[in-house]
Amino acid sequence: MEKNNRNKTEKKREDFSGMRRAVIGEEEIREAVKTLKKYKAAKTNLDERVIENENWFRMRHWQQLRRGENKNRKQSGWLFNSIMNKHADLMDSIPECSVLPREENDRREADRLSGVLPVILERNNWMTVYSDASYSKLKTGTAVYSVLWDSSADGGVGEISINNTDILNIFWEPGIRDIQKSRNIFHVDLADNDILTEEYPFLEGTLGNDSGEIFSYNYDNNVDTSGKSCVVDWYYKKKKGNRTLLHYCKFVNTTLLYASENDPAYQDRGWYEHGMYPFVFDALFKEEGTPVGFGFIDIMKDAQEEIDILGNEIIRNARLGARKRYFTRIDGAVNEEEFADFNRDFVHVNGSSIGEESIREIGFTPLSSVYITVLNNKIAELKETSGNRDFTQGSTVGGVTSGVAINALQEAGNKISRDMINATYNAFSQICTIAIELIRQFYTIPRSVRILGSDGEWQYSLYDNSVLKGVLSDNDFGLFPELRAPVFDVKVKAHKQNAFSRSMQNSDALNFYSMGFFDPEKAVQSLACMELMDIENKEKIKSVISKNRMQYEGGGEYGKDRLLRE
Repeated sequence: MEKNNRNKTEKKREDFSGMRRAVIGEEEIREAVKTLKKYKAAKTNLDERVIENENWFRMRHWQQLRRGENKNRKQSGWLFNSIMNKHADLMDSIPECSVLPREENDRREADRLSGVLPVILERNNWMTVYSDASYSKLKTGTAVYSVLWDSSADGGVGEISINNTDILNIFWEPGIRDIQKSRNIFHVDLADNDILTEEYPFLEGTLGNDSGEIFSYNYDNNVDTSGKSCVVDWYYKKKKGNRTLLHYCKFVNTTLLYASENDPAYQDRGWYEHGMYPFVFDALFKEEGTPVGFGFIDIMKDAQEEIDILGNEIIRNARLGARKRYFTRIDGAVNEEEFADFNRDFVHVNGSSIGEESIREIGFTPLSSVYITVLNNKIAELKETSGNRDFTQGSTVGGVTSGVAINALQEAGNKISRDMINATYNAFSQICTIAIELIRQFYTIPRSVRILGSDGEWQYSLYDNSVLKGVLSDNDFGLFPELRAPVFDVKVKAHKQNAFSRSMQNSDALNFYSMGFFDPEKAVQSLACMELMDIENKEKIKSVISKNRMQYEGGGEYGKDRLLRE
């Protein structure tokens, strides 16, 4: 999990020679393994539910329910459709952040961070990370993000790494609601033995096969875990005076690979100076006493099961009615093989006459329409339970055809989605806060970043943590300057990307034009109005208005200087 290679000590144990007495040894590792097993046992029900929900999402639930008479059951996609619509809602409102200062002197650095963070997210393929996490949140009830420092990125310069973490692979203290209050956090992953021995030669001959420490999904392909070992990333907190230090340890079986407490560079300040676990939990429907929640599948699968059962019986009845069946006597006069062959023009019989005692049609009674009503009611229940009503999907049932009316009904029906998205924004705010703290700790080397300027144009500049590490502030008449580290708040807003929002933006641009916003003579009033508005591309529109005004008032440096003076 941890990609950090800040010290050569992580490669070879002998590099620890000459250090202070090792705090973490084999005995501490054995105790950690016992704790991990307790955490794993307490999480068994959750892991089983997560795997079961994955099967429901993949419409493989009848593989679990098929026993005997259920062998040939078919499944419908109502539950899948609801999940996909909720995922579309989340993707329509991908979060983006802006950094706000808590003191006036930090405004410039906050503006720079507001430009740097989107660059970091883009380098981590944030859209893909967010999409995968959204699926996890909807299916299992919880998405887990990891925010780590990867010192091997960018040719060894290092960069922040933001990824999804499989909830099956992470373990925490039972009974806590805030993940930051857990005494330990374990992340377990499988690694090939040959790769481990290449990176850590002292492991030669000590590795075996996967010991089954973690659950796994029911994959379509056969996943071979032989020749792999469980690598454990162990995070824990320790008090040191008034500070809480976060330490990190990596081990396989009971063999220590690295421990920050054994490293003088981190022994007194912790692995990450922010002191937080590098994991962010985004729960959908929160449960008491745990940092995770339950998802839409948990509340829809009972209705989906009833829909499938009833739907299968209705289809079976329809198939029986669509095919005629007959009673025939064993010693009857009709040739059954020829009678069943519809391509034959003639059917041979024995005797001079054919009576009903030889062959007779089996009677059929179709199901009452009440069963169709019950099925439709169960489908409506699933839609209502998941908040996936017709209008939220763009349907126009009920005779409503007005675009404004449809949009109003969609907005009214999206309350559940908006609430879900707001919770996701809280998690995104935590991700950005941890990222800022990693910048404060590790951006020691200036690096080039591409930032969108206030004029809407891309700018390239060098950025490091020199300001974030601390700035001098005066007190007591400026006689005793102090080193103060800037503190920021993260504000999150939606970055609308659906077709409807683009149409609205285009309509807004035409409205601005028709109202004279781009008239140079009305530039002052237009800029004042833009300051009070919260719309997409606000700065770019202001830049266009300002340029029009400068060109109208003479252009060139004279117009620019005149505008700046005003």
